[in-house]
Amino acid sequence: MSLQCPRCNSPKIASLRTATTIGALIGSLGGATRGAYSALASSRIGATVGVIAGPLGITLGTVSGAILGGLIGGAGGCELGGQLGEKLDRHVLANNLCQTCGHRFNLPA
Repeated sequence: MSLQCPRCNSPKIASLRTATTIGALIGSLGGATRGAYSALASSRIGATVGVIAGPLGITLGTVSGAILGGLIGGAGGCELGGQLGEKLDRHVLANNLCQTCGHRFNLPA
């Protein structure tokens, strides 16, 4: 499906992706925070397993769990935030700009 301006039928359309970018940023920050918090909250398991390797194992188990939890949570949050932002860009915010006549419009639901 080719996107055309509803006013002048021009195919020269620029899609502004502000909500997608902002949603991905907020989602990744929130996901990373939640992932790191969950990993730190469950670090007792890592510390228990790390007891076998001694004090260094406890420390490495706790820190690596927090880092991996933050990375995984950040990636998931970024994906969800980006999807939500894309829906907002496409159907709510008039983020399609006709480069011929300057008309801003959104896609039909």
